[in-house]
Amino acid sequence: MSEFMQFLLSGLTVGAVYALVALGFTIIYNASDVANFAQGEFVMLGGMITAAAYTAGAPLPLAAALAIVVTAVIGVLLNKLAIEPARGAPVVSLIIITIGASIFVRGVVQLVFDKQLHRFPAFSGDDPIRLLGATILPQSLWVIAGAFVVFFGLWLFFTRTLTGRAVLATANNRIAAVLVGINTKYVMTLSFALSAAIGALAGVLVTPITLTSYDIGMTMALKGFAAAMLGGMGNPKGALVGGILLGVLEAMTAGYISSQYKDAAAFVVILAVLFLMPQGLFGRKSMERV
Repeated sequence: MSEFMQFLLSGLTVGAVYALVALGFTIIYNASDVANFAQGEFVMLGGMITAAAYTAGAPLPLAAALAIVVTAVIGVLLNKLAIEPARGAPVVSLIIITIGASIFVRGVVQLVFDKQLHRFPAFSGDDPIRLLGATILPQSLWVIAGAFVVFFGLWLFFTRTLTGRAVLATANNRIAAVLVGINTKYVMTLSFALSAAIGALAGVLVTPITLTSYDIGMTMALKGFAAAMLGGMGNPKGALVGGILLGVLEAMTAGYISSQYKDAAAFVVILAVLFLMPQGLFGRKSMERV
């Protein structure tokens, strides 16, 4: 029982990170119908910039806030310089652009920083908490809480604010949204800023546990994409549930089979979803993307 609980808690922690990445995918997909494979680089930037600022002498909260803001600006630049000029291109071309942007960001970070692993202190210390015979780090609770807070915040944003409803209107019908006076370019800019900020937050929360380096982005993007596909692309609830399920699946695979097959779990999930339920757990053939 204690062994199972340990794997479960580890899976919840990793799954919460995947959920945050999947929520970033969801925001961009809802606004543009594009899967942004640069989303993983936002996670990397959050951790790397925070570590660099903290090493330079900034207080940890200030370093984390700086990382989130800078990454959000980078997300806006990605939209303005790469996505917006190619707006009329096929979706496949836009996806390739995001992959190219991911490679570019990775190369720049490698030059500006280095190839080493980086870490900064946990928010609440490193003393583990015992729970039903297993242990969990206080930082893991920050990660799990962060995923649920972001999900709840996005739900409020999309359902209780005019700007959030403008995003939904743009997602449902861009031409109709323009005709009723919605600034769709602003909606796209806001969506990329939110997506990048959420990715950076994931990086800030998880780096004290897993460390970070310039090359973690593509792995995070693939795992987040798998989680979004599992839950139903474009559905925030699906992103949250899909991320947690994928994290638990990975942990159980590593614990009961072999850690060598842990990363394969995400690809098995993608294939299974594509073959068995292309719309995901919470997707429908005709669904309202929120």
